[in-house]
Amino acid sequence: MSIFKLSQEMSPAGDQPKAIKGLCDGLSKGLTKQTLFGVTGSGKTFTMANVIANYGKPTLVIAHNKTLAAQLAQEYREFFPNNAVHYFVSYYDYYQPEAYMPVTDTYIEKEAMINEEIERLRHASTQALLTRRDVIIVASVSCIYGLGSPVEYEKVNMKIAVGMEFSRAELIRKLIDVHFVRTNVELNSGEFRALGNMIEIMPVNERTIFRIEYDASTISKIIELDPTTMSIRSEHQIIFLFPAKHFISTPEQSARAFKTIKIELEGRLAELEKAGKMLEAERLKRRVKYDLAMIKEVGYCNGIENYSRHFSGKMPGEAPDSLLAYFGSRDFLTIIDESHVTVPQIGGMYAGDASRKNTLIDYGFRLPSARDNRPLKFDEFEKKVGQVIYTTATPGKFEKEHSQNVVEQVIRPTGLIDPVIDVKPVAEKGQGENKYKGQIFDFIEEAEKAIKKGGRVIGTTLTKKMAEDLAEYLKEKKIKAEYLHSDIKTIDRITILTDFRKGKFDILIGVNLLREGLDLPEVTLIGILDADKAGFLRSETSLIQIIGRAARNVDGRVILYADVMNDALNYAINETARRRKLQSDYNTKHGITPKTIIKKIQDITDQLQTEHDKTIKELVKIDEKMFNENPKKLIEMKNSEMSEAVKVLDFETAAILRDEIAILKKRMV
Repeated sequence: MSIFKLSQEMSPAGDQPKAIKGLCDGLSKGLTKQTLFGVTGSGKTFTMANVIANYGKPTLVIAHNKTLAAQLAQEYREFFPNNAVHYFVSYYDYYQPEAYMPVTDTYIEKEAMINEEIERLRHASTQALLTRRDVIIVASVSCIYGLGSPVEYEKVNMKIAVGMEFSRAELIRKLIDVHFVRTNVELNSGEFRALGNMIEIMPVNERTIFRIEYDASTISKIIELDPTTMSIRSEHQIIFLFPAKHFISTPEQSARAFKTIKIELEGRLAELEKAGKMLEAERLKRRVKYDLAMIKEVGYCNGIENYSRHFSGKMPGEAPDSLLAYFGSRDFLTIIDESHVTVPQIGGMYAGDASRKNTLIDYGFRLPSARDNRPLKFDEFEKKVGQVIYTTATPGKFEKEHSQNVVEQVIRPTGLIDPVIDVKPVAEKGQGENKYKGQIFDFIEEAEKAIKKGGRVIGTTLTKKMAEDLAEYLKEKKIKAEYLHSDIKTIDRITILTDFRKGKFDILIGVNLLREGLDLPEVTLIGILDADKAGFLRSETSLIQIIGRAARNVDGRVILYADVMNDALNYAINETARRRKLQSDYNTKHGITPKTIIKKIQDITDQLQTEHDKTIKELVKIDEKMFNENPKKLIEMKNSEMSEAVKVLDFETAAILRDEIAILKKRMV
């Protein structure tokens, strides 16, 4: 019996039964590489959910960006409501890697902003892998980056039970040893506070508080509390706490690391001095000695990950532990979504990282061992995953050459046909009343017609700046529009897409982020600006993918703005025509009337927000009426309530009121 229970709300249709059988037969035969060649809107994710349920093993799904990973995580949660489906992406809202540019003699220090909620979800992922088998992890390519040893992470898993002789002082020391932070105010993930004969702890994998109560040095009670209201959720006899950070090392490992770092430093200094690089030698000497002093004093230094090989005890050049290591030695299935983009991305990560690190090492900013803090090489990745299924509407060279089985899924269960394609000029043409004003004005005119009929519109540009400028221009024309590109934070991207589906705005302008996997059935028109500009964003693959965004609605239509018909355009138009014919013939044969996909508008934004944030939003809604009547009076009242909360040391309530007041004040501006 499978460890996965698939929701029975849907059953396979169209080409899905054939695809499911073909892939499952391939898995049972031990094939290591298969491809699901499925057109947009044919239900590839549902097909893969059926494959997962039949295969019955832990599964890693890799997507090439956070937004697509979020959408897939939500879909798999709907398919497997009773199993553990987790979201694992980079926890940085902003990341500027350390770098050195010799030409201008410019050193750029690492800068990063960590999103605590995404970090919480990362811990939930790893803890699920270590404690159960019915796990599906939907990840971005961050899953191939160093994460810390699962052995050490699991080894320091803390058992806390009622009746245990485990004094308050011992527990505090143990929490600090596994990177929990002590605080006296509001608790956040990975923090604890000591209050009298109690210790309150917020674990890193969920939004809850565990209150440990003592009778002398014996644990007398374990109570789980709601972090916002502090009301009792339940009582426990036993709980387990994982470390607050993935990188864990014992005192013995740390002592060994300090010794090997010093040995490496001496050897590297000798090399630099022999080569006459005295400046580089002095720079490296100062850097490493300062870092070691910081690690000894506070247990951390900026860029500590560059010493990870020394702390892990791995050999030079050995692959670092990544999320894949948390699957352990057991068999697991890997699904690479939109593989024509994701596979090259996985393959390219190592080279880019190595180039930057080599420059830092050559100029004395880092020890050579910094190279071992890196993503997996592609061959290392392939050795660590088992059986792989690539899913794509446009297979790349790699899938074509390496797949032992290719299963085609062209027929959509909905009967939906690929969109109608129109080709229009980019430049202005003609004169007088019949003058064609160019792609922008035509796009706006066509978009307004589509919006009038209740549809949504996507416009794709070649650059981020063009996307921003066009969105602003549309707003000036009183058209509700937003732009979307890679500079926008993960959670904001998901929110924008959800708002677009809800109809809070009508036109979404973007670059290549709008291509693969985004499921937007409300879209009836896509305008591809500058479609004839040869390059990555207007290649055969890219054009097919963009056109596919309009294949989920019966009124789907695409306008290609082009002055010259090149090979990529001709291929995209001909392939779309081929798919239209196959689906039309199938519909006629089976008496199917195409229907627009009806899909619930859901996302994972709520799970990426803290309970604190959700509470503030609810309070703002409740106070909406009073704010509209007398905003100043409401803010005065809230300030008074906040002061009262502080007087009785209720810092959680005070923090909520503080943040609500900040939102209300912004609305007054």
